[in-house]
Amino acid sequence: MKKILLGLTTISPDGEWKNKVKEIDELGLKEIALFPTCLNPEERKELYGLLEKTKLKRIPHVHIRLEDMEDWEFDYLIKKYKTLVFNAHSPKNLAGFINRYRKYKNDIYIENLAMDDNFEEAVKSCGGICLDLSHWEKHDFLEKHKAYNNFSDLLDRYKIGVNHLSAIKPERTKYHDRFTGEDEYCYDSHWLNNLSEVDYVKKHKKYLAEIISLELENPFKRQLEVKKYLEKILDL
Repeated sequence: MKKILLGLTTISPDGEWKNKVKEIDELGLKEIALFPTCLNPEERKELYGLLEKTKLKRIPHVHIRLEDMEDWEFDYLIKKYKTLVFNAHSPKNLAGFINRYRKYKNDIYIENLAMDDNFEEAVKSCGGICLDLSHWEKHDFLEKHKAYNNFSDLLDRYKIGVNHLSAIKPERTKYHDRFTGEDEYCYDSHWLNNLSEVDYVKKHKKYLAEIISLELENPFKRQLEVKKYLEKILDL
């Protein structure tokens, strides 16, 4: 049975993710997806400590950071929150990645972000693909990456273990990348204004995994509305 998970993202530089932690018990949430992608090891320890103070029971999906994710974190998340799948971006050093995460590689799925020469090799060496539907959909991404021309063939050959789902805007909007310090103009966004910004998912229904994680910065209260809307338009 397919399930849509609210996503606790950590993109905002002002620690906004702590507000989502507070919402967990306020809204009676028992399971979420976790995106600690922008937190360093000490910040992640703080996050785990705050989560333990809530009544949260399950985190089926976690987006890992390849540069510093430690073994104890995998074991902790699997034991404490029954995590089933992890996802990562395509590693630049494939051999190093496989060696470092050999114990967990069958539970790690590679996200279609950097569609470089490593992508399919990384997918082969791990559990399969983490299909970010907004990356596939956004027009500017299609223009930059010709690999998407035959992407559906790739999806037919490998397991899709989890989906990311963000908003697609009708026009390009300004986005400031705090890691590069540059401004970009994109169709995809981690902030949703109108529910219609997820309508694009209907045409990709064939490629929905059992776990569909909302990668949105919106508060959980708003994400619950998105979840309900998606369940209706996707007939889940």
